[in-house]
Amino acid sequence: MRRTPLPPDALDDTDRALINRLQEGIAITQNPYAALGAEMGLSENEVLTRTERLRGIGALTRFGPFIDAAAMGGAFCLCAMEVPEDRFETVLTLVNAHEEVAHNYERVHRLNMWFVLACESEGEITRVADRIERETGVTVLRFPKLKEFFIGFRVSA
Repeated sequence: MRRTPLPPDALDDTDRALINRLQEGIAITQNPYAALGAEMGLSENEVLTRTERLRGIGALTRFGPFIDAAAMGGAFCLCAMEVPEDRFETVLTLVNAHEEVAHNYERVHRLNMWFVLACESEGEITRVADRIERETGVTVLRFPKLKEFFIGFRVSA
């Protein structure tokens, strides 16, 4: 998660087009990056190089499949933390080190860190959230899903 805006010249028009296109998903083929590149007028290598650079500068914080853990017998949980500003970066690093953390967002609110845990079971959610509490010294509030909504969230680059 990036806490400061990128410099105005960090992204060119091709970067922006790639970010917007990646949010729509990519085809599951033997060479998905080649197919995406052909669609966008880029080589497979350019798609891969740009994607890696965008991750490196924090323009993309996560790139990978969205897997519905609940549909596969697993569980999701929305979590929130009240992190002291002077410890935010440290806590952020500790939280994001857990592979079960699917999303992590900073909010301007008393509860300033929100993330989703995607685990194999409800018990695993408890185990991971408890571990994050021990590692950070900050309480993890847990908001289990009562009803599912899919809003198709996209951010225009």
